[in-house]
Amino acid sequence: MSRDRSDKDNASPRTRRMRTTAVALLVLAGCVNYFDRAAVAVGNPEIRAELGLSFSEMGLLLSAFAWSYGLAQIPAGVLVDRYGARRTLGVGMVLWSFAQLAGGAVHSLHQFLGARIALGLGESPMYIGGTRVCADWFPLKKRALPIAIFNSSSALAPALAPPILTMLMLAHGWRVMFIIAGLAGFVVAALWAIYYRAPRDADIPAADIEEIHRDDGAAIEHVGWSQVLWLLRFPTTWGMFLGFFGVVYVSWLYATWLPGYLEIARHQSIANAGIWSAVPLAAGFFGAVAGGVISDRLGRAGGMDAAATCRLPVIAGLVVAGISTIAAVYVADLSAALALMSLGLFAANVSSSCGWALAAVIAPVNTVATLEAIQNVGGSIGGSLAPLVSGILLDRSGSFVPAFVLAGGISIACAAIYGTMTLRKISVPIGADIAATTATPA
Repeated sequence: MSRDRSDKDNASPRTRRMRTTAVALLVLAGCVNYFDRAAVAVGNPEIRAELGLSFSEMGLLLSAFAWSYGLAQIPAGVLVDRYGARRTLGVGMVLWSFAQLAGGAVHSLHQFLGARIALGLGESPMYIGGTRVCADWFPLKKRALPIAIFNSSSALAPALAPPILTMLMLAHGWRVMFIIAGLAGFVVAALWAIYYRAPRDADIPAADIEEIHRDDGAAIEHVGWSQVLWLLRFPTTWGMFLGFFGVVYVSWLYATWLPGYLEIARHQSIANAGIWSAVPLAAGFFGAVAGGVISDRLGRAGGMDAAATCRLPVIAGLVVAGISTIAAVYVADLSAALALMSLGLFAANVSSSCGWALAAVIAPVNTVATLEAIQNVGGSIGGSLAPLVSGILLDRSGSFVPAFVLAGGISIACAAIYGTMTLRKISVPIGADIAATTATPA
């Protein structure tokens, strides 16, 4: 059977090179981004001991980043859609690098909270801006895979971070670990400023730009805060907001408490906890990549539209992640627990990749970053509550079981939300005013 012409890449060599460069820079930036986030989780026992923090206070510190990150999402999305990804991400990279350096110099909980809040503000444009980059450079039906590759950095870095950061911490202390991660951010910011350009500034053929946006729906006229209110009129927007809460909640339970869980509940040394933590987190990386591959294959073999090929893996991934997370804390064998956690994070990251891709195919292209931002506010609420609530439950029960069971239940509930609330596209009927727009079937 012959392939549809939309499956062929007829872009010029320069366009293909620029696409590859853009995705490579996004992956690199995403890895450094997550190294910065993971530093507190890896340094958890040492930081807690040096600053004299309780489990609840440590949970607050682990969640501080997510609160500021979440609150900044919608402003960051508006800035990306208005000023472009190059400028917005570049400024964010510089800010988050300064914040990470500050984290290595703190001497109290309040100072540390300030540094983590600044880190959240700086990193807030990263993933919404990266998704907009993919929407700017790739045609509608080809966006899921590059978005998944880029999004895989959110799983690759947490997989690499525990062993690498643990070695740095054991050799030089947790403060040096923070400083090295901060300096890496400045290097990425310089590379981004030198090598990334939006298609309109990259000297690529006009035919390539036309092909990229051939299947996009009509763009909305007003880019700014008005588009936030417009997007909030659609049930699909709220379904993505609520559903992504579960995607990030279950992921951040692992990202923030996995090393501590292995030390406290499974009685592993700091070094072993750092090594074993990498196993489920590595599975998460493969899940992030697999999400894009699954979506791409569903589109080619199943004849589904782009929205359905993203939505179905999100739902299935959340169900598997929830069941695996609950089962993991009830098995006595460490190997079995790690296998179940690996399956859970693999599935959660399938959902994450396809959740990010969904926004890039279900709404007008010049609202992608803002829709991603609204969705990620829900995710950030989940990310901020997961470490905090888990710490409180651990303090009160002396066990990780309630925290993992709660995360699994939330994951399954959010699968149902995606399955019932994201069935309609967000679109502007030709000739219609935004104020009169209603959702149309996907």
